[in-house]
Amino acid sequence: MMSKNSLVQTARLLRHGIQQRSASTLHSKASPAVMPEIQCEMPECDYQSPQYSGPSYEKVLEIRQKHITPNIVPHFKKPLLIHNGHMQWLFDHEGRRYLDMFGGIVTVSVGHCHPKVNRALEKQINTLWHTTNIYLHPKIHEYAERLTAKFPGELKAVCFVNSGSEANDLAMLMARLHTGNQDIITFRNAYHGMSPYTMGLTALSTWRFPLPGVSNGIHHVMNPDPYLGIWGGAACRDSPIQTDRKCDCTSESGCMAGARYYDQLEEVFKYSLPRGRVAAMFAESIQGVGGTVQYPKGYIKKAAELVRANGGVFIADEVQSGFGRTGEHFWGFEGHDFIPDIVTMAKGIGNGFPLAAVVTTPKIAALLGQALHFNTYGGNPMASAVGISVLEVIEEEQLQKNSLEVGTYFLKSLAKLRERFEIIGDVRGKGLMIGVEMVSDRAARTPLSAPHVAEIWETCKDMGVLFGRGGLNGNVFCIRPPLCITYDDVYLALNVLETVCKQHLEKRLRNWRRNV
Repeated sequence: MMSKNSLVQTARLLRHGIQQRSASTLHSKASPAVMPEIQCEMPECDYQSPQYSGPSYEKVLEIRQKHITPNIVPHFKKPLLIHNGHMQWLFDHEGRRYLDMFGGIVTVSVGHCHPKVNRALEKQINTLWHTTNIYLHPKIHEYAERLTAKFPGELKAVCFVNSGSEANDLAMLMARLHTGNQDIITFRNAYHGMSPYTMGLTALSTWRFPLPGVSNGIHHVMNPDPYLGIWGGAACRDSPIQTDRKCDCTSESGCMAGARYYDQLEEVFKYSLPRGRVAAMFAESIQGVGGTVQYPKGYIKKAAELVRANGGVFIADEVQSGFGRTGEHFWGFEGHDFIPDIVTMAKGIGNGFPLAAVVTTPKIAALLGQALHFNTYGGNPMASAVGISVLEVIEEEQLQKNSLEVGTYFLKSLAKLRERFEIIGDVRGKGLMIGVEMVSDRAARTPLSAPHVAEIWETCKDMGVLFGRGGLNGNVFCIRPPLCITYDDVYLALNVLETVCKQHLEKRLRNWRRNV
């Protein structure tokens, strides 16, 4: 519950009204100093969606209930029937346009149906679909060379698969083969897949089935979360925006929260693992499904040193954070100032086409030659053609730079909303990998209840903006749009969020007044 003082402060803000903003920079390419005058109208779009010609909405729901397995759960009380996409826009069966701020769960990297990617796929479809890798075909070799050129150090060997779960599954196998060890460490709150093998890595109870042997040899350690964790402060994260927690750190002491979380990791090594016999540690560069959680600066680098000192390898999961999404770097792990031993990637690698990969050193990869190991569709001609074109678009359209500039502006603007609305507990992330944590009590960091979050989320959809949700309690709005979004798109998203937060707090204020 919000305190009386918080509600009185909210009443003052609501009486003051929505902050007026200059519209002079609405169409400027430069980062504006302030947001424009309030507007919830869609930015202009010169694309006309074709008319929907599929089965009726009611028929789709009927088919889904009868024939689609129940684990495939649609978003929203009234699910959207999407039939067309163009760059950052999605269109439903009735022709309504939506700003996609979730990118198909962080999968659409360069834009829905990007013209260059479409042309590359069409050309390959008309040339060669599939042979498997029992024969040579040029595209997988061209792509392997282009992709590994993006990596530092000895990370020059790649194995192509089809999904993030497959990639992490293979990385587990590689680590155990290379080290001869069994035990693998991951963080609580981590998500690394849902195959029977990777489910053990995933440490979110909502994503785990009660199956025997899933966690065989896997240890979940304390999540070094500066916002929700035991320790955290005002300068822990590698982000333009920090938590509002107080910090006792000094420039001489470094990050005390990071040091304390590292002590907890060392405790696991001392008491729970065979000394010097670790296989690997997995970490997302920024936790995705867990709610855009960032670690204290310096923690991952030290953790990697500890793992290697105990015979293991460090695996960076770049399924969500790779391909320029964090803006400052092409790979999320680069923000932690270290080079992992194995890197897994998926989602944005193919802009929605089934494609994933594991990149490692030739020495680690060599162990796969001990037995036959095969992936029927991995690196097929179509997927490889798409992968090449995605890399080209990111470079040609400077999408990593766009992610940095537009994303940083987005984060700073969201932080201003946090100052005005008590239900926004935290804003975090880098580039266009952003999380907004909704709370009912900011001081206690209590998650906003599921019905309230769902109501806000649904209203955003009705106003034309699609956000994702993450975190164990589903109270974090996950913002992962295609990297091509503009400042105009950000204005729309901010104005919608501002409007729904205002509406929510007005409703709570009315309820409070009725009860006093």
